[in-house]
Order: sequence, then structure tokens, then C-alpha cells
Amino acid sequence: MIGLISAAVVGVLCLGAVCVGLVSYYLSEGRIVPTSDDPPPPAPLACAATRLQGQPDTRTVGLPDFDGAPRSGTATMRLDTNLGTIVITMDRAKTPCTVASFHHLAEQRFFDGSSCHRLVTEGIFVLQCGDPSGTGRGGPDYRFADENLSGAVYTRGVVAMANTGEPNTNGSQFFIIFRDTELPPAYTPFGTVTTGLDIVDRVAAGGHDNSYGSSAGGGAPNIPITFQSVTVS
Repeated sequence: MIGLISAAVVGVLCLGAVCVGLVSYYLSEGRIVPTSDDPPPPAPLACAATRLQGQPDTRTVGLPDFDGAPRSGTATMRLDTNLGTIVITMDRAKTPCTVASFHHLAEQRFFDGSSCHRLVTEGIFVLQCGDPSGTGRGGPDYRFADENLSGAVYTRGVVAMANTGEPNTNGSQFFIIFRDTELPPAYTPFGTVTTGLDIVDRVAAGGHDNSYGSSAGGGAPNIPITFQSVTVS
């Protein structure tokens, strides 16, 4: 594991136990057919979304409108920070679920006041942001599907989703690549920095405190970068 993950751990229900519903039987054309007394399972949510309940460091914001997510064109995410403005062009055609999530979170002012909590300058070259808790474990009360992984490359300026290390566990954390980085195609690349990559370079040049060194690598930036507001249009 390379550590480009949010530190949240997705809970497992019924661990170590077998969970079964009550079963009754009826006779149909000479055959005994089991029928469950349990209600039918809910229909799958769009974008393979899952809801999180009772997870520490998560914030309740409800689900984005994944069903109505536009699937063509681009969107613009503007990160107004204490160091200046970073603009990211996001690809709706290739990553509609991801863009819909950021649009929803920006409308909820989810990111406002949060800081980029992790910088890595050896082996991989990323600035990781998007966790209002600042712990590396935080995010919204949902997860959603990976996108655009086929042939994914992580070159300077690419912006991609962090995850828990398991498929389809995207939340709110993302990372900006400030130097070409070799990674497996496991992190949804959803956009590119079109303005403000020099701000990320400045933060990277300041180094980090190595607070993640024993686990995921890197640490909190020595030059703090805080989102004053985040908008998507």
C-alpha cells in the first residue's frame, strides 16, 4: 500500500456471524419453494453509492444527485486559499459521479476552512486535501464508485481521488500531483490544475513535518494551505 488513501475504515456488518432472515415455504406446482419474510433489498444507488453510519470524523451531508449528474463537458472547481486561487478543470464526461460529488460538497460548504493535511515529497509527489477533520480519516457520510481508471496516468497537474485502499471508496479527499508520479491505476483522475499549480509548488518546497512517515508517508505541510471557499461551476 502506497498510502494515497484516506485513513477511514469502512465498517463491516455482522462480522463473524451469519445473518439470515426468517424463511417460510409454500407449495407451487408440487414443489416446495422458500420465501423470505425479509423485505426485498433496496435498489442499487447510482454511482455505486453507499451510505456511512456511525463512522468517526464523517460529516452528514446527504447524497449528491448522482442520478441527474451531467455526463458531458467540463466543470470548474475554484479553490480560494490563504495562498491564492487554484483552479481545477474537471471532466464530466469521464468522471460524472466525481464531479457531481464535488458540486454537492461545495454547495454544502463542506471544504470551507479545511486545510490540506498531507504532503509527500519522496517517491510520490502529492498534496492531499479534502478532509475537514484534518485527521486523514474524515469525509462525507457516503462513498461512491471509481471512474476513469483505464490507462490512468498521474502526471504533474493531475488531480485524483484518495480512497481507503479498497475499490469504490471515494469520499471527499483528493490529491494534486506536482511532479510526475508512478502509481497503479487505482485512484480516479478527475481533473487538471489550470491555474495555481505554482501555489502547490511553493507548499511542496516548504517540506513537511513527517507526521505520516511511519505509516502512509509524508506529513503536514510546513507551509499551511487552507481553503477559504470552494465553488464548482
